[in-house]
Parts: sequence; structure tokens; C-alpha cells
Amino acid sequence: MFVRIVKMSFEPSKIEVFLENFNEKKENIRNFKGCRFLELYRDKQQDNIFFTYSYWETEADLENYRHSTLFKDVWSKTKPLFNAKPEAWSVDKITSLE
Repeated sequence: MFVRIVKMSFEPSKIEVFLENFNEKKENIRNFKGCRFLELYRDKQQDNIFFTYSYWETEADLENYRHSTLFKDVWSKTKPLFNAKPEAWSVDKITSLE
């Protein structure tokens, strides 16, 4: 399993559109084959910057999602809202303390 982190910066006037779309699709994303966890974060200093944080079973699962109709639908509605290029990282969790 690995963690996928995506940083997204939006035009301030388009944040509500993004949040509406995310809230509409979040259960479908979370229940996509291989996705084990999904969270959305908002930066405390720059409230137009958001991060998604998700756990994926395998890289193939993430790639299947990225080539799915669901992703194409989500991305087609999200991409026009950006004011900067999104950034993404796939990382392995080394330690977790609760």
C-alpha cells in the first residue's frame, strides 16, 4: 500500500464549485477498487490551496482509477478551476503513530 498526495491551487472564486464536485464524487472515489482511504485538507494560510491524501493498494489500482470514467469526469470539472499546475506525490508510509 502507498499514499498519494495531490496539491491543488484554485481560483478563489471557484473554490465552492470544486468543493461541491468533490463532495458529490468523494464516496465513488473512496470506493474505487484499490482505494483504502481518502481525505481532503485545506491550507490554513492560503485557503485556496487543497490537498487530497489517499491510500492505494497498488500502483496499478491508482493507474486504473486515473484511466477510469470516474476520474475523467472528476478531472474535467476540476482542471478548469486551477490557478496553478497541480502537484502530486506517491510515497510509501514509513511510520505511523496514533
